[in-house]
Amino acid sequence: MIKAIVTDIEGTTTSLSFVKQTLFPYARAHLAEFVRSHATDPQVKTLLNDTCEEAGVKLNTEQLIEQLIHWVDEDKKVTPLKSLQGLIWEKGYKQGDFKGHVYQDAAENLKAWKAKGLNLYIYSSGSIYAQKLLFGYTEYGDLTPLFSGYFDTHIGGKKEKDSYNKIAQKLLCPPNKLLFLSDIKEELDAAREAGLKTIWLTRDSTPNPQAEHRQVTSFDQINLKI
Repeated sequence: MIKAIVTDIEGTTTSLSFVKQTLFPYARAHLAEFVRSHATDPQVKTLLNDTCEEAGVKLNTEQLIEQLIHWVDEDKKVTPLKSLQGLIWEKGYKQGDFKGHVYQDAAENLKAWKAKGLNLYIYSSGSIYAQKLLFGYTEYGDLTPLFSGYFDTHIGGKKEKDSYNKIAQKLLCPPNKLLFLSDIKEELDAAREAGLKTIWLTRDSTPNPQAEHRQVTSFDQINLKI
């Protein structure tokens, strides 16, 4: 019996188009201004130092902006970039420039699972801060009370078995009692290697009964008795 659920965001609880066509362009458009305006803020300064470490060279402010935008354009899952994006998105959410997109079936089932006593967690390449913003400003209201915890790439890459081992250890839960939901096969492969149960969301395509992980098109089709 499943005791807890760990879910991805992009393509799973949230449409890829919201992330690709709303969040990423917004952060890219405001990144240079944000870095120039906040470069001396302690939190931002730390992230910019981390950016230099990731790039392997000391960069000035304009070079940092150029490097960060280059990573955005290449869709790199770089931890300091993801953290900076979260800080930029905060302003957008609070100003009402956009709301966090969550599929209706995801919102309804997450609420139902929480009501049944299941612990719910998020694991996404986006920073924990960005995750909380997305679920805190949805058309269904603030969904953050549904979640018992959040994980991002600070715990490791999503295609690495060890990341899921670490999550299970932190949750003090046997891996086979954890269910991981994602739309990416390589992430599901890594989770299953660590002993987690897996379900593959294929929202825009017909499920393949021969797939290596059970496929569903919505949260409504998820059976927790696996």
